[in-house]
Amino acid sequence: MKKINLFYVLFFLIVNTMSAQIKRIEPPHWWVGFEHQNLQLLVQGDNIGKAEVDLKYPGLSIENIHQADSPNYLFLDLKIEKNAKAGQLKLKFKTKDGKFTYDYELKSRERSAEDYKGFDSSDVIYLITPDRFANANPDNDSFEYLKETGVNRNDDYARHGGDIQGIIEHLDYIDTMGFTAIWSSPLLTNDMPRASYHGYAITDFYQVDPRFGSLEDYKTLSQKANQRGIKIIMDMVANHCGSLHWWMKDLPFNDWINAQDAYENGKKIPTSNHRRTTNQDLYATDYDSQKMTEGWFVPSMPDLNQENPFLAQYIIQNSIWWIETLHLGGIRQDTYPYPDKYFMSKWAKAIMTEYPNFNIVGEEWSTNPLIVGYWQSGQNTPDGYQSHLKSSMDFPMQQTIVKALNQKETWGSGLDQIYEGLANDFYYPRPSDMLIFPDNHDMDRIFTQLNEDITKTKMALALILTMPRTPQIYYGTEILMQNTAKPGDHGLIRTDFPGGWANDEVDAFQNKGLTDEQQDFKSFLKTLLNFRKTSKAIHQGKTKHFAPFDNIYTLYRQYGDESVLLIISKNEEPIEINLKRFQELNLKEQKWTEIFGKNNLELSDKLTVKPGVNLFSNQN
Repeated sequence: MKKINLFYVLFFLIVNTMSAQIKRIEPPHWWVGFEHQNLQLLVQGDNIGKAEVDLKYPGLSIENIHQADSPNYLFLDLKIEKNAKAGQLKLKFKTKDGKFTYDYELKSRERSAEDYKGFDSSDVIYLITPDRFANANPDNDSFEYLKETGVNRNDDYARHGGDIQGIIEHLDYIDTMGFTAIWSSPLLTNDMPRASYHGYAITDFYQVDPRFGSLEDYKTLSQKANQRGIKIIMDMVANHCGSLHWWMKDLPFNDWINAQDAYENGKKIPTSNHRRTTNQDLYATDYDSQKMTEGWFVPSMPDLNQENPFLAQYIIQNSIWWIETLHLGGIRQDTYPYPDKYFMSKWAKAIMTEYPNFNIVGEEWSTNPLIVGYWQSGQNTPDGYQSHLKSSMDFPMQQTIVKALNQKETWGSGLDQIYEGLANDFYYPRPSDMLIFPDNHDMDRIFTQLNEDITKTKMALALILTMPRTPQIYYGTEILMQNTAKPGDHGLIRTDFPGGWANDEVDAFQNKGLTDEQQDFKSFLKTLLNFRKTSKAIHQGKTKHFAPFDNIYTLYRQYGDESVLLIISKNEEPIEINLKRFQELNLKEQKWTEIFGKNNLELSDKLTVKPGVNLFSNQN
């Protein structure tokens, strides 16, 4: 009996030792029932490259086995037939050292493809830097096995301890403020030695950073947000990874990253020239185009080579895995123009094919609407390029609003800038899908950009939340957070949200310790957001605007029987205006409510316009 037991023990140890040759298989699991029936598995393990692999599972087959340049990788092409069922499949590996089996799970999809509804112009997105929002679980602040340990809230570039649980515990706040979607900067592992808090130097594309929480925490956030009607938008990075990503010690192929030869031989690594217009420029040289797409974004972020078909498939599958795992309501794609643009088109098309009602917004940091509009799907581009990207970030209008409010009113300046800027909407296939914002995590706070002028800041938010766009607001905007002491300083821009840490003297969640100005602005924004939440006229209505006069700009939205009238005034005193110029709007035939003040009025020939924001609705 003892001999038999010893035999089984030895057998168990041998099999598990051989199974341990596999360090990872990615994606870590998959689903049945996708439109695209092919799945490519990255298999990593010591000398796994020469293994034979067999699979017997109804509805599944191995179509191809690819050896990589490194002996420690294998890529398996699987075909999943429409009739394949969810279950555990056994991948049987045979190496020179023996045989072993690896269990791989195929899951059933929890939602139909059509039920993955992306954010749109009916939403207002709350952008959060999670490390700086709220620390609900101090136990996950630091881990000794990670390269950056500890928290230091006095250092703007250290980790401060905010986490996923901190967002979960303040969903009620986000909901009651009137936000309907959350975009968090990346929550995946950034095992970098310094400034890892921002999340954009990812070192594992399938792992939640433990300092933010766990995959289960992320799922809980999505589930609880969805229960409130709040969508979760994931910030993804297809262009680069962190320089300490696990694969950087042993890259699968000789062209997995750009400038790989220089990297592996300790030579100087070229950085991008950041000439993003080479994507559209009819006269761009191959030299400039190559420097743009193949140079590293910064030295700590290796540039991924999406022209390698295995890496390209890896990125596409990774995005689909997260959509399916978290039931996402959208993707924000970082540094959109930097990767190979034809790959980005393929990536977006693959996602939109699987999820036809989904949405993706790409970051193109240009103030030229011709450049930004190039990336929106449906654009009639000179080179025939189609991005399959619904939304692009509207940096041109953001800059226009700030300039208009800061400039003096002269012919062609001031409010004329907004009037002329919105006139460019003829160029966008769908203006309402463009993502507009007062600021974000990479630029000065809007209160700083507007020289800490509260009236101007209210006007900026009113414009952003009523024009035909999809708005995004950065956390802290509601309490006039600013970085005036250090313009351009990212660490200060991403200041801790007061009340997110135990014993904070100021608690903005509970309105404790806020100044009168902060309280007033927060109330203003909350009123505006909750009005917008139910306004079909703002979500999808027709738009008209009138050329500025007497330091006034007027924007009108109308859908069915609902009308919304916004008048912003840069005058320092109330003025009376003649409504004759608005005759085509039939204002006199409607009863109006003033959103700020809730005064009911019937418009006659004259209207007194107060300084700042004047917002009216004909829906009581």
